[in-house]
Amino acid sequence: MMKTAEEILQKRKELWKQHGDIELDREYTEAIAKHLVSEEGEVLRKEVQNNPEYLIEMCFVIVNKKLQTVPFFLNDVQQSFIADLKQAIEDYQQGKRVHLKFLILKGRQQGFTVVITAYQLAYSITRKNFSGFTLADSADNTETIFEDKAKFPYNNMPKLIKPTEKYNTRRELLFEKLNSKWRVATAGNKDVGRSKTINFFHGSEAAFWDNIKKVLAGLGQALTKDSIQILESTANGYNEFRDLWEDKNNWENKFYEWWLTSEYRQDFESKDAEHVFIKEVQNSSEWINKRCKWLLEFYNLEWQQLYWYFNKWRDLKELIKQEYPCTPDEAFLASGRCVFDVETIIARKEYLKRLYKKQKPLRGYFNFQWNNAETKDYIKDDTIKFVPNDEGYITIYEDVQSKYPYVLGGDTKGEGSDFFSGTVINNITGNRCAILHGDLDPDTYAHQIYCLGKYYNYALVGIEVNFDIYPIKELQRLRYMRQYTRVQFDRKTEKQQEKYGWKTDGNTRPMIIDNQIILIRDNIELFNDIKFLDECLTFIYDKDGRPDHESNKNDDILFSDMIAQAIRSQQRAYIEKDNLPRSAPRSRLNSHTGY
Repeated sequence: MMKTAEEILQKRKELWKQHGDIELDREYTEAIAKHLVSEEGEVLRKEVQNNPEYLIEMCFVIVNKKLQTVPFFLNDVQQSFIADLKQAIEDYQQGKRVHLKFLILKGRQQGFTVVITAYQLAYSITRKNFSGFTLADSADNTETIFEDKAKFPYNNMPKLIKPTEKYNTRRELLFEKLNSKWRVATAGNKDVGRSKTINFFHGSEAAFWDNIKKVLAGLGQALTKDSIQILESTANGYNEFRDLWEDKNNWENKFYEWWLTSEYRQDFESKDAEHVFIKEVQNSSEWINKRCKWLLEFYNLEWQQLYWYFNKWRDLKELIKQEYPCTPDEAFLASGRCVFDVETIIARKEYLKRLYKKQKPLRGYFNFQWNNAETKDYIKDDTIKFVPNDEGYITIYEDVQSKYPYVLGGDTKGEGSDFFSGTVINNITGNRCAILHGDLDPDTYAHQIYCLGKYYNYALVGIEVNFDIYPIKELQRLRYMRQYTRVQFDRKTEKQQEKYGWKTDGNTRPMIIDNQIILIRDNIELFNDIKFLDECLTFIYDKDGRPDHESNKNDDILFSDMIAQAIRSQQRAYIEKDNLPRSAPRSRLNSHTGY
């Protein structure tokens, strides 16, 4: 007697495991189909309508990697994705989310394209008025998706549950009585998106499309408000797909590590081979062994998984980072050669992401009062207070410590920059204590720098002067008494003069970048800001070999950090032992008026 869908598909799995006979499996799926169309199958039909994946596992077949026809049983990653999708649909229906748009970043051969195609096919077979649409990156892949991932499972379904076809072409299935359809096309085709409605849209290998935004715009009004939209792809550098990945307001990111695929593991040939491998991982400094040790300690992977990864690396070498990524950052990789140590940065970023899930760093801004609100003559120091606010532009990672010296480097809006930034460094430990980063007005930036510097024991402040001297002049007007000075030759007087502010030029720029390369490589634990690490990952050697940020990326926090690091020599490197009040800092330049 037929029972629930779960029991039926479990029975199919047991039969396959026991016999591995496709003909016996076909007899079983025919029996399932017979029950589905019978009067007694009404409950099961409703269950399948509400859970299309049941139809896949109960009745679909597929060709596996060994070119064998086998039952279509979802693997671990596919099950995880379908569960996430179903939960999202339920949340949307309950008003808990505003869209059903997903970006899937994946490794090779994890089975996303085939399961999403099968899911759309199941939708079109079980529901009326459904319209599904898949776009592939190339004509060859379009053909493969339709013939191998859709038409083959459909053609091998039990005839009893196949819907009446209106037509079945090389690109589309249309079921007449259900008025449901699914079609596939190639991205870049001029007719792409010409459809009255699309309830389910799937973009395959979207990172390899010529213009993702143009394609999405072309779909326009065809997508219904409640449509499911999925773009899945392996990474292809820092391109439009990466930009969408960073736009977390419009898409939900889904990254599935390679080790979530249960078949990605390999047994050792012998105990001796296992012993040698474990010893190499624990003791060797070679990249692959250091990587395996990190995966073992940070992600708790098993030795068989590491051995599989090791053997993949022997075949792929550097390409393994893109083909079987361990993190989203590694998957994308800079299209150019990164200036800094990518491995070190990614490991630190993953550590911080875990840390901040448990406890977020304090975020907010400074509030204060003017002595005279009309003239804004000076800030009353005793009114300065930090206001916690998740939308604020200052993040505190280490609070101020009494009598400790600090430095504060600043980068102003300049060519190609949209943000003001600032970095506070503990001058004893080198730890990055606070970050200022925001699209601010120049006066707001200067006033927040004043408050941030005062908060950190009147930190030594050094702001770049290349594009904007307003913040420095405003700090002078407000009588901030600790600004970094540089020596500049005056051609008129033929004398050297001291000027406020940091100057980035042909001499200082290579120096601070070289220093940062070494610091990140050897002391990554000093860096606590994830945005800073993101900027490091997109700071590359351009085609002329010059270190610079990638197109459409920023380096504001990176430069404020490098400036802060560079000015540390002008700040004391000891903890004060006297009772000097914070409101009366020592400075050799209290009367200095230059900039």
